[in-house]
Amino acid sequence: MTEQSTPWKVADFDQIQPIACPCGFARRAFQGMPEFPGTLHITEIREDAELHYHKRLTETYVFLECGPDAQMQLNEELIPVKPLMSIVIPPGVRHRAIGRMKVMIVCLPEFDPADEWVVDH
Repeated sequence: MTEQSTPWKVADFDQIQPIACPCGFARRAFQGMPEFPGTLHITEIREDAELHYHKRLTETYVFLECGPDAQMQLNEELIPVKPLMSIVIPPGVRHRAIGRMKVMIVCLPEFDPADEWVVDH
């Protein structure tokens, strides 16, 4: 049987290999889709996430799972977060998650690893 082309795309994050990133490990979907100009990530954030920023990308974090003391550092400000909160992070904002958590990230435009700038401490 031949595979038919459909106007929709399905991502099974269990089948996407995690990639190391400054936050932990990301599973990224929908790259190269003309119908969606971004990417969708499920990221497991580790305790020692690195402070970083993007020059072109806007990221929207949706917190799926996190502990009661979880926070986001946005520039110098610390924001407490909890499941089902969301934060839009525009280009140039230095950010990192504090505490272990699982997040969904909508990245616009499409994620580009060359636009990930780790901040030296």
